[in-house]
Amino acid sequence: MLKKRIITSVWFVSLLVVVVWFGGEPGFTALMIVFSVLAALEFYHMVAGSKVSPLSYFGLVWTSLFILSRNSQVISALEPYLNTGLITPLLLTTAVIPPLLWLLSRRQKEGAFITWAWTIAGILYIGWLLSHMVALRGLEDGRNWVFFVLFVTWLSDTAAFFTGRRLGRHKLAPNISPGKTWEGAIGGIGGAIAMSVLFFTPTPFQLPLAYWQVIPLSIGVSVLGQAGDVVESLLKRNMGAKDSGTLMPGHGGILDRMDSIIFAGVLVYYYALLS
Repeated sequence: MLKKRIITSVWFVSLLVVVVWFGGEPGFTALMIVFSVLAALEFYHMVAGSKVSPLSYFGLVWTSLFILSRNSQVISALEPYLNTGLITPLLLTTAVIPPLLWLLSRRQKEGAFITWAWTIAGILYIGWLLSHMVALRGLEDGRNWVFFVLFVTWLSDTAAFFTGRRLGRHKLAPNISPGKTWEGAIGGIGGAIAMSVLFFTPTPFQLPLAYWQVIPLSIGVSVLGQAGDVVESLLKRNMGAKDSGTLMPGHGGILDRMDSIIFAGVLVYYYALLS
């Protein structure tokens, strides 16, 4: 299992690094759409396993639209025809009302609002939150900001995993994810701090930030990333699933691999925007 986990991590990280470095904003947006659709498929499959029938196709389309809507080139192309400040409100509104109207037409009325709620949950959890990574890529120094999220999260996850296996004694969330420990969480924070050096020293990844800014941000990324992992574990426990899918041998599914990035990307985007 550990060998599979390492091999999967290597190709997954390599793919993302190549696309972020050479693909520009269009390539990164396309990859995020693919990942978000696969993650949403896993999400709705888990929900369907709990005897709820979400509007999966609707959810997949709107998840993709949320990702696409944060691409700066798409926004620029829409400017002559639409007040671009209305894009997000329009997407939110059309994500809420049409599925409710569709449910009115269904013969089966029991559980209609549960179906609607889980459909919207998938769109917001995956589409809206992950769209912040696309918006981050479109900022000045966007490539390095994205690398910051990816590298810090990955080393945090890796350090937490191995530290927890070696030293873990005190359970972090025993009723949600029994394998996670406080020792692993602290190790993850240490890994995040170690990786942050790459971003305030003279390297190709350097950001216009001092160490006293980057280190606390890396700690925040680690904490939120680990929280995102626990949140997804809670989702799987509620749905009675061990993994979100099988596309990532040794890890589970795409959602299992992206759960930390989903939360961490939001933090870094707003920090970059406001700093």
